[in-house]
Amino acid sequence: MRLIDSHCHLDFPDFADELDAVVARAREAGVETMITIGTRIDRAQRLAEIAEAYDDVFFTVGAHPHEAAKEASSDFAAMRRLAAHPKCVGIGEAGLDYHYNYAPPEVAERVFRGQIALARELDLPLVVHTREAEADTAAILKDEMARGAFRGLLHCFTSSRALAEAALDLGLMISFSGVVTFKNAEELRRIARDVPLDRLLVETDAPYLAPVPHRGRRNEPAFVAATARVVAEARGMAPEALAEAARLNTLRLFSRIEGACA
Repeated sequence: MRLIDSHCHLDFPDFADELDAVVARAREAGVETMITIGTRIDRAQRLAEIAEAYDDVFFTVGAHPHEAAKEASSDFAAMRRLAAHPKCVGIGEAGLDYHYNYAPPEVAERVFRGQIALARELDLPLVVHTREAEADTAAILKDEMARGAFRGLLHCFTSSRALAEAALDLGLMISFSGVVTFKNAEELRRIARDVPLDRLLVETDAPYLAPVPHRGRRNEPAFVAATARVVAEARGMAPEALAEAARLNTLRLFSRIEGACA
């Protein structure tokens, strides 16, 4: 299979001692491209350094909702400067997370909307994180899309069919992680079955959420193949066909990748 891991975190300490080996294993598993996703502005330079070190790694810049209350997360001018890097391919991950509520909801919303505005301004895709915040996420996305179109995806989708349909109605894509392989994820597999094939991506969210049969281990980009196989099975497709569709969707959404490789 030819694969893309559309969402991982190669800058996290979990990979610090063996990043070369992690990237090598991904390549051996057929992963042609990895997108390492920004969560903190003060770590963005490290993301750029990783992307510069590996031809097949790209990055995004953004502030995770857990970080929204920190002053740097509102520095949209810094995000804009960092996004000018030729291997920066998107904005985020941005969104809402009410599970821990590390930031007051009004602050999280302001940082989320600011990153949407930046994605729109720069014509870069927005990587959206949402957890226990479906109604507010859907409302903000709908409101912001009415202000001006932008591209993006809901990453590590584990939410309801209603949110999936709302995102699709707005023209967004949906990415599935290793959670879709878990034994109790029958409804999520049904959603993965029904998402239009041209709107579907796969990811690891490594180092988190390792798919079956790797569950319980630290996740890494090579394991995206297991997720692709389960999504393919849910859709009644050959794994190679699913992986190719997801690969092409990722390249279409993160359109800077092919330009950077030219």
